[in-house]
Amino acid sequence: MNDNIALRAENIYKVFGRRSAEVVKKLQAGQSREELSNLGTAAVIDASFDVRRGEIFVVMGLSGSGKSTLIRMLNGLLPASSGHVRIGDTDLAEVSDKDLRLLRQQNVSMVFQHFALMPHRTVLDNAAFALEVQGVERADRENRAAKVLDKVGLGGWGEKYPSQLSGGMKQRVGLARALAAETDILLMDEAFSALDPLIRREMQEQLLSLQQELGKTIIFITHDLNEAMLLGDRIAMMHDGRIVQIGTPDEILTKPASHYVEQFVQDVDRSRVLTAEAVMDSSAADLESASASDTATVKGDTLLSDIFSLSAANERPLAVVDSEDHVIGALGHETLLAALGGSNPGHPLNAIEAEQRDLQASEPAGTGHRADVGREGDQPVDSDGADAPGAAISKPEGGTR
Repeated sequence: MNDNIALRAENIYKVFGRRSAEVVKKLQAGQSREELSNLGTAAVIDASFDVRRGEIFVVMGLSGSGKSTLIRMLNGLLPASSGHVRIGDTDLAEVSDKDLRLLRQQNVSMVFQHFALMPHRTVLDNAAFALEVQGVERADRENRAAKVLDKVGLGGWGEKYPSQLSGGMKQRVGLARALAAETDILLMDEAFSALDPLIRREMQEQLLSLQQELGKTIIFITHDLNEAMLLGDRIAMMHDGRIVQIGTPDEILTKPASHYVEQFVQDVDRSRVLTAEAVMDSSAADLESASASDTATVKGDTLLSDIFSLSAANERPLAVVDSEDHVIGALGHETLLAALGGSNPGHPLNAIEAEQRDLQASEPAGTGHRADVGREGDQPVDSDGADAPGAAISKPEGGTR
């Protein structure tokens, strides 16, 4: 496996029930999980993805989408009914129970939604527990655990007990326990979901800060799209057990692969996700205009929310520049407002609307021709590329999607 890949999932299925092998075969033959519900519960269906070293890979989905089952397959807590999970050169389906336990101790740590702290142990002992399991000497493990507690903002709390902590502090202990183990991969299952909004935001920002320092490979499960957009380098969207799209936050927001994904992202604060480079105009004319010496500039990775004041203060489009200050595009008022409203020319559904407008404009006056785009009939695309059973999207006459 490529050295840049920390974890790989290859066509993995998880079916609960005594006839799991039969269900997998029927799913592979094209039957739906609803048709097979009397034989077993298909929680994860044909999931494949790579997780790169040092990235935060977010798995996003509603309750029942299969995301929590999926993350438990990635460290062998739940064996796959079919397919392969590889961590480095190790295939979890082929290792012994003893080697699997050793892999969890040395390569993969996990942070749970409900803390999973031992109430009879101090904060320091809880943070050091993974090191204790590894057989690290007491003095060494306590020293390492104390350093990690400092990193997560709990310096001086080592002698307290979990009952003396707030919810946010308990989750910091859980995070410290995972970090103290010094594993390459960190699995986080709805780790901040039980926290109050303000504490949750603090934990999200602290995780990003720690990631800047430590560069861990993190697989983060959430049902909160804003959290996914904030944390994720890439996001895998799950629906009914299948991964329906994998992409960067920009890609998920501006190029949804299905109507399901489009609906999911419609209420996201786009200004806090999209960057100048993601929405800029880059035609030759735009580049020439933006290259004028008196044009105000903005970095390509600047969030739109940080551009409003500068844009309002300039009548002309802003010049978007790269890390070496080379002009790569222009960002005018109209483009900025269109991006915030979701009217992005690259958006697949907007491409249909643009084609529809062109067709209407080409019709002779008074013909009454009208082509409607039936968004309500659009269906999510399964990971094998087939539209889910049901309605189809109506298309402009002569057009394709």
